Amino acid sequence: MLGQANRFAAIILEEIGSKIVPGVTTAELEIIANKLCDEHGVDAAFKGYLGFPFALCCSVNEQVVHGFPSERPLIEGDIVSIDFGVKFQGFYGDTAKTFPVGSIDKDAAHLLDVTRESLFKGIAQALPGNDLYDISRAVQEYVEACGYSVIKRFVGHGIGRSLHEKPEVPNYVPKNCSRVALKPGMVLAIEPMVAMGSDQVEILSDGWTAVTSDRSLAAHFEHSVAITKDGPLILSQF
Repeated sequence: MLGQANRFAAIILEEIGSKIVPGVTTAELEIIANKLCDEHGVDAAFKGYLGFPFALCCSVNEQVVHGFPSERPLIEGDIVSIDFGVKFQGFYGDTAKTFPVGSIDKDAAHLLDVTRESLFKGIAQALPGNDLYDISRAVQEYVEACGYSVIKRFVGHGIGRSLHEKPEVPNYVPKNCSRVALKPGMVLAIEPMVAMGSDQVEILSDGWTAVTSDRSLAAHFEHSVAITKDGPLILSQF
């Protein structure tokens, strides 16, 4: 069921992504997300979680994560990160992707490419016998080699019968961290958040939306990944 929950999350996220064009509002994407949840017989995992009021986190441009859907029309050249989760028969699925709105400039496109690739660099280290922080190191080293910053305030997490489970999965290697051995059966939501400028963030007055302190662009990609004896298995792949 955990795999099925993540497949539903992936299917719905891709359908939402297909609707992202100049002129659409993120409030309209929220309506679509709720409709798709009903059609697939799943619950929107984020809605009501710790008081979050929406099914989608829609984070535009300098917004890093936890952005509220709004009546603001997306415009050509924007980027929008959609973080989405579902609950299905007691299990959770969680995935995220940053989408271009129409044509975007080469700097924004490069940020998306680097953030997406850093996710797969991290996933490649999700192997039995490796350390959790091998994932973190792979993400951090790749992002910083490309001249960008990893957001350190927010981390990935375990996922299963709860949306957020232990262990936390940072996208950098914390100082004085203890070894966390990776074992078959663990499922991790790995989710790099990367800024073009500073890694510092601020929380807006809504109490949720995180933006880069220097208002530089940020991107976010996430997959839920099972650790198996044969290597990492991406559950949230469409």
